Parts: sequence; structure tokens; C-alpha cells
Amino acid sequence: MNMIENSMFEEEPDVLDLAKETPAYPLDPDDMVYEPRSSRLLVRGLGENDMDEEEEDYESSARLLGMSFMNRSSSLRPSASPYARQEQSSSCTMPSNRTLLLGVFVLVVVASVAMVIYFLPKCTLTKEGCHTVNTSMELIYPRATNGELFPWTSLRLPVYVQPVHYDLLIHPNLTTMTFQGTVSITIDVLNDTKNVILHSSGLQITNVTVQDKEVKKLEYQPWQQIALKFPEDLKKGQTYVLTMEYSANLSNSYSGFYNSSYVDKGGNKRVLAATQFEPLAARKAFPCFDEPALKATFLIKIKRETGYISLSNMPKVLLTVLNAVLDEFEKSVRMSTYLVAFIVANFTQINQIASDTLVSVYAVPDKVDQLDYALGCAVKLLKFYNTLFGIKFPLKKLDLVAIPDFLAGAMENWGLITFRERTLLVGNHSSLMDKQVVASVIAHELAHQWFGNLVTMKWWNDLWLNEGFATYMEYTSVEKVFPELEIGNDFLSMRFKSLAEDSLNSSRPISTEVATPEQVEEMFDSVSYEKGASTLLMLSSTLTEEKFYKGVSEYLEKYRNMNTDNEDLWNSFPQEEYNVVDMMNTWTLQKGFPLVTVNRTGAQVSVSQEHFLLKVNKTAKSSDLWHIPLTYVNDSCSTSPNCTQLFLLKDKTATFKVPKNVKWMKFNFRNNGFYIVNYGEEGWRALIEAVKENHEVLTPEDRASLINNLFALSRLGKLSFKQVMNLLVYLEHENHTAPLTEALYQLDRIYRLLDKRQDLLASSMKNYILNLFVDKMNSQSWEQDLPLSKQELRSALLEVACRYGQKNCTDRAEHVFLQWVASNGTERIPGDLMKVVFSVGAQSNAGWEMLLQTYTHSIVDADRRKMLAALASSQDVRKVLLQESLQGSYVKTQELPLILHTVCRNFAGHLYAWDFVKENWGKITQKFPIGSFAIQDIIMSTTSYFSTERLLWEVENFFRSRRDKSSKMRCVHEAMETIALNIQWMDSNLETLRKNL
Repeated sequence: MNMIENSMFEEEPDVLDLAKETPAYPLDPDDMVYEPRSSRLLVRGLGENDMDEEEEDYESSARLLGMSFMNRSSSLRPSASPYARQEQSSSCTMPSNRTLLLGVFVLVVVASVAMVIYFLPKCTLTKEGCHTVNTSMELIYPRATNGELFPWTSLRLPVYVQPVHYDLLIHPNLTTMTFQGTVSITIDVLNDTKNVILHSSGLQITNVTVQDKEVKKLEYQPWQQIALKFPEDLKKGQTYVLTMEYSANLSNSYSGFYNSSYVDKGGNKRVLAATQFEPLAARKAFPCFDEPALKATFLIKIKRETGYISLSNMPKVLLTVLNAVLDEFEKSVRMSTYLVAFIVANFTQINQIASDTLVSVYAVPDKVDQLDYALGCAVKLLKFYNTLFGIKFPLKKLDLVAIPDFLAGAMENWGLITFRERTLLVGNHSSLMDKQVVASVIAHELAHQWFGNLVTMKWWNDLWLNEGFATYMEYTSVEKVFPELEIGNDFLSMRFKSLAEDSLNSSRPISTEVATPEQVEEMFDSVSYEKGASTLLMLSSTLTEEKFYKGVSEYLEKYRNMNTDNEDLWNSFPQEEYNVVDMMNTWTLQKGFPLVTVNRTGAQVSVSQEHFLLKVNKTAKSSDLWHIPLTYVNDSCSTSPNCTQLFLLKDKTATFKVPKNVKWMKFNFRNNGFYIVNYGEEGWRALIEAVKENHEVLTPEDRASLINNLFALSRLGKLSFKQVMNLLVYLEHENHTAPLTEALYQLDRIYRLLDKRQDLLASSMKNYILNLFVDKMNSQSWEQDLPLSKQELRSALLEVACRYGQKNCTDRAEHVFLQWVASNGTERIPGDLMKVVFSVGAQSNAGWEMLLQTYTHSIVDADRRKMLAALASSQDVRKVLLQESLQGSYVKTQELPLILHTVCRNFAGHLYAWDFVKENWGKITQKFPIGSFAIQDIIMSTTSYFSTERLLWEVENFFRSRRDKSSKMRCVHEAMETIALNIQWMDSNLETLRKNL
């Protein structure tokens, strides 16, 4: 959901069984023991010519982008850059006699030393001296924290021990911000072993017993693993109980078992503790087998102080009051550790029974009046999913909880879904756009109760089976259950966004091999969510919705309470008409998407496919082919689904026949397919003329698709920007939201690029955009509530108009703002106009101060975020609240990505934001995990509008010099590639823009 949960690596799609492989994660040399083999140390990578790991990573990045980023002017950087191409001199000079004599002397000395070393025993010069050679051990084991060998060599846990059940007692202390815990894990042993390997991170484990006997514990912190070592084998086929007592600090970040706080209406600070375990943070709350395939049942007990409540996945069954309160919850269904959740807080709730499930919505007491809409949504959607999937929600209760400090949009913990306040609470005067956000997030998380919870991916390489499905259901369920929310435009723009991101060489397949924690974090991205959802829409449109959901229901029924991979899903669909497995593997196991080129001569239509790849190096090639379900309509019938015809393109080229009297053809009906189409000169001419004559010969989605495809082809270099402008002439007759907002977005993006490089053409582009849309901007109402799609259009048009300084817009916005100020913030502004009005008001000192004061006292989070975005839009960079958000003072740290995104939109702030990120990178990565969606968003927001060689070098050099793992993030390579492509597009199109604007 536009990364609701929030959040690209190797291209091989298959999962490695890392338990059988050598370590994929680099071991620190200080943590290794090297077994001698022929008296030589097995130290890898210490040769004098070996490339530094970070240099190697960036060299591969340069190859990925098909260019040498460092081949820049020597005045910008040290000439010794490993990426600079060193020019060889065309002539050489003879060395002097003195140089020759010196060289001979050095060679003699080196040879003499080498002979001495050669004839001495190879161990003579070592600190330990000579020992007996041991050639029996081949593995390289890491060193545990106590210096002993750690008996495991992989990030993945071994498969010979399986957890069955956890008994977990948690006791948080909300005064000291610490917690204590005891966990007893029942395990099945599948092979004889003296070691049990599991996960633990940041826990002080004080006592470990197995069957009441103490055992030895080792810890290897880089992999967040502990090993329990036994004097005798645990026997195959036997069951054992591991018990561990431990303590830890409540986390100050947004993962694990963390502390949160808020200020109530009386000005009192209230504290609470909540969990966020996905993807790899259950191990921060209790020792566990923290992999999605290692499902077990859980019986959770929580010790708490009076004055708080506790919540967990299952209903509460027992409450005991002694010195403190002890809450005990029912034994859970089998589930993965990342779905476990518990909360200790002083929340208030409302509830309703739906389909024999008690649905409750919780928030802080001051916001209890904002819960009704969410409860109504949850009840309707739960009933809808129960019927659609044919499998009833298996728990007795379902809680939806708004957490004051929460980084992701929401988290699908089974039976205890947690949300940002923004994505669950709806005020009395919230707009339809605000309600759409809440309904879609709830729809996404409820869909997870089936896709992810009931049936779970085996490993994070197939995260899309969770997130792609939940995103698809988010849009399709809201469209059916809440038609007044008109979510179709959002779904369409999401697919356009996904196409743009997947067109880069730094993209990845939907199903991607991952190993390290940072790689797992990066899987929470546009590919897993948005491309995953887009490919499911394409499959549903191809099979028909009825056959699609029949296959989905069979998949859920067959694999309930189990773990699956990519092919388990595809095999659940009927294979008679289409080989779904072969077809969909082309979309999930290779990166990118196809460009379909159409050429028509009379009745014969020729179609061909190639990888749509934005290339910095034009010689880069890709031989990938897709099975493309091509849909098309023509001038005889073009706006109804019944008009569509389908041709399955499997090969590089193919032909088929159409009636000779067909005037034009439009492919990819309603943009339900994940591909872009080029019609050739004649095909485009016919389509553009048809749209200019009567734009309603195509659906609004198809008109938006034409606009999107033309801009994409222009960026690819297949069409000139003049052809794009030729189509846009028709917009004076367009009134539908989808085509207008797509054109506005694409043009505004070009304006931002020009503006940020201070090109004189920026003013001409601004005038072109204003002239194209001025009548529609001036005709917008500023008072009345409108249908949601009209609100979306009004918001987009007026946001651009006021940001461009169009006087009619800024005057009207300032008038509305002053009325709001005069009413002391009680005058109602339509929700979709708040951001525009507040942004204009925030440009004055008095207006900015008034907004800040209102922000700090408002309890409606949707309104607060609009105020915050307006505050961050100030042209005075001293006021943009970056430090305040990073420190988490009166602006929560979770809002830092939003503030950075807003600051970067303005010319005055975009370089300031980048400097802020560079200067505070260490603090930022302490708050947000490397690879997380927040980090991805921060990097792309601050760099995606750079378009100069100097800034490209600066971004590359900054990340190349990092000592952390951020240099290996895919989004860093994506950022550099985007900048290089921006430079390339500007260089190629500036002359065209000058001639035509």
C-alpha cells in the first residue's frame, strides 16, 4: 500500500538452503578461527591486490549502471579514485642509470629475504610458533563473545531442531523502561545433535536449563544467534523443553519490545510499551527460532502494574492480582514469531461482534471519539473476506490498536493489528480522502490475516506472497465494500509508480534471494507491494475474477497453517487455458517488465517485446522474455470490458489478424497489464487524432495510460518530447481525475528537475504547465465538499498552482487561512484543501507560528500531518523542523521521512535536506534500521531530483565512505542510477524543450 508496512539484491530467484551453504554474510576476521592447512592461514581477502569490499560493491554498482560514476572532472575529487579512467601516456621515457641501479638493489634485497623465509619453517615467524598440522577441519567457525568457537556458520538456522510451543512470561517496568522475561520452548529434534541454535538480540540471558538441567550458552552477536551446547546428544525423535530467564531494556527504536509515550489533554506524559517484530525483531523480546517457516503455538503471560491493560494475539483467559497483575492469554494458533505481539498501555476501546468474532478498536483515552469509522470498516471487511475466501477468520477476537509512536503504517499481528494513529483514527470532520486512507490500511491488514498469517511464505525471498496479495486485496476489497471511496484512481497511479521504479537496472525480481538482515529489510519495497499487486491484477484480468478467486481459495485451504513459495501459489490456479506456472514465473523470477512494440499493415498486426530498461549505457542489453497477456480494443468497440480481445505473446515477435477497416488499436485495456506499449509513428498518430477528436472513445484509465506511456517512451528515447506535447493538447477537454493528475505529475516532475538545477527553462516549463491547466485551476471550488475523485483532482491542481505562485490560488488560500486564524482554528477547511491552505499560510512568520501552536495541541492526527507538511514547506530552512523530528521532541521521530520529503520539494530546501542527512547519518541509522522502508524513503527523497554530475559524485562518494552496511543497499544504487538518468534525460531533451516551450 504505497508501502503500508513498511520498506533487491541478487537476481537468482530460488532460495538457497543456507543451512547447507557456507556463510553468505561476511565474518569479521577478529571473530573467526582459521584452521591451518599446509601451515598457511586461511585468511581470505588479505592479498595486496584484493579490492576493498566497499570498493568492490561500488564497482559492481558502476557495472550495474553501465557507466563509471567516478569518471568526472579531477577538480571534483581525488584523482586516485578507483572509478576514474587513467589515461595512458602515448610515449614512454627511459629510466636513468641511477634509477636502474636502485631497482637492481631492491630486487636483490627482496630475493634474499624471500629465500630466507622460504627455507625457514612457515610457522617460525608466527607468535604461536610451530604446531602439528591439522587438515581435518575445513569449516571456518566464528568466535563467540567469550572467545570460544561458535558451532554454526550460517545466518539461517539449522533444520534439525523445530520449535513446537512457547510459554512466555513478560514483565515490563514502565518506570525503569526495562523488562524481564522467562521463555520455555518445546522443541522436536529431527537429528541427533549436541547443539541447539536459535536467535537472541540485546537480551541478557542469565539462566538456561533443559529438562531442569543447566546448559552452556554461547552467543555470536553479528548474527544475533545463541548456541546451547549439551554434553550428550539430544536424540532424534525426542522432545525437549528449553527454559531461559533474561532481561533487557525496552527499545528506543521502533522495533522489538519498545517504549512509547504521549501527552494527554491535561499535559501529563503517559508511557506504554508495544511490539513490532516484523521482520527480524521477535529475537529482541525473547529468545526464539525467528524464521517465518518455524511456526509454533504460544501461551503468553504478561505481568503489569495496575492502571494499565495488556493485550496479546489471543483473548485473555485469566487475571491474577498479587503484588502486580498477571494476565494470561489463550494458547495461540500456530504462527510465525514475527506475528507475535503484546502491548501494555492505558488504552480505551469500543467493540462489536462480527461473524462470531469480537472486533475491538483501541486508542488513547482522549481519542476514543475517533474510533467509530475504523470499527465499522473492520466489521464490514471481516465479513467480506470470510465470504470471499470461504475460510472463516479463525480467532475469537480481533483487536485494532492505534499506537502513538509507530513507524510502519500498520502491522498485521494475528488478532492484534497495530496502526499509526493516522491510519486508524478518523475525526468528526475528516475528509473522504482521510477515510480512504483508513479503510485501505484496514483492508490491507485484514487481508494479511489470510495472506501471511494463515498461509505464510517459507522465507523472506517470497515476501510478495504476503505483501503483494494484501496490497491487491486492499484496492479490490475497498472498491467493492466502499465504492464511495473511489479507490480505482489510487490503484492506477500506484501501478504507474511501480512501472517507473521497475524500469531501472537496479530493480530486482519479485522473488529474490536474501540472506542478511539488511537484505530482508529491503524486501519491503515497491516491488514486493506494488509490482506484486499489479501482477495479480493482470492474472485476475486474464483468468477472469471468478477463476482467480477460486484458485486463491484453493491455495488458502490447501496450505492453511503452512508455509509456501512462489510455485505453490501458481499451481493452485487452473492450468487448462493458460500455463499459469510458466506465465507467472516470467513475471516473478526476472526483474523488470516488457516494452511491446506494435506495427500494423492493413489487417496484419506485428507485435514484438523487449525489456523496458532505462539505460545509462545504451549498449546494455537484456534477452529476457515474458508471457504477456496482451489485451486490446479498437475503434469499433473500445470502452467496455466486453470489447477486449486477448493475445498471449510468449516469443520475441508474433503476428495476428484484425479486420482491415480498423482505424486504430489501443493495447493494455485500462492498464491492467504490467507493460508499456509503443505504437510506432502511424499508430500513435491515429490514436492521438482519435483522442483529440473525442477523448471519450477511450476509458479514463486508457487515456491516463496513453499519457503515462508517452512520457515513459520519451524518457527511454523512443519518442521525442514534442510528441508528448502533441497529445497533451487534448487536455483542455479532459475532466476526469486520472488523466489530468497523471499529466500534471509528469510535467511537474520535469519542472522540479529544471528548477533544482537552476535552468532558465524552469520558468518556461512553469508557464507551459499553468497555461495548460489554468482554466481548471481557476474553476475549483474552495468551500464545498465534493466526491472523492473530484477532491483528489482539486487538491492536485491547487497544490501545484499555489506552489507555482499563481496569484489567484495564493490569494484565495491566504484568505481561507486568515479566516481560520481569526476563528482560532475552529473554522472548518475541507480536508483535501488543508495542506494547500496551510502551506500558503506557513510562508509568513505569524502564520507559521500559529500553525506550530495548533499542531502541538491538535489530537486529530490526519490534520496534524497536514500541518506538519505545511510547516516543513517554509522557504526559511531554519524552520523546517528536521532537528526537532530527529530528536523526537514535539515532533515525533517517525515523521522525519515526511519532513525530509516535503523539504526536498522546494528549491530552498533540497540541498539543505541532503546536507542534513549527510551530517546526521549516524543518528538516523540508529533510529531507523539500515535497509528499512524509512531509510529507502529518506535516500530517494533527498536525491531523486538531483541532475548534475557534481551531485552524482557527491552521493556516490558519501555512501562509498560509510563504515556501516548502507553502501550495499539497493536503494543507494537506485539513487545513483536515477541521478545519472536525470542527467542523461536533461542532456537529450533541453534543446527540444527550448524550441517548444
